[in-house]
Amino acid sequence: MSRNKGLGKKKRLGKALNQNRRVPVWVWAKTKLKIRSHPKRRNWRRTSLKK
Repeated sequence: MSRNKGLGKKKRLGKALNQNRRVPVWVWAKTKLKIRSHPKRRNWRRTSLKK
């Protein structure tokens, strides 16, 4: 990927980066371990983002 990105693409990549986090520990505690996994978690090698 090129180093120079447009603002729109940069914002989309930043949002995807923020969404790709694990479930916080306090959520585990609040739900008594019912919610552990993050179904929309994305691996950078397996799935690509929309352009």
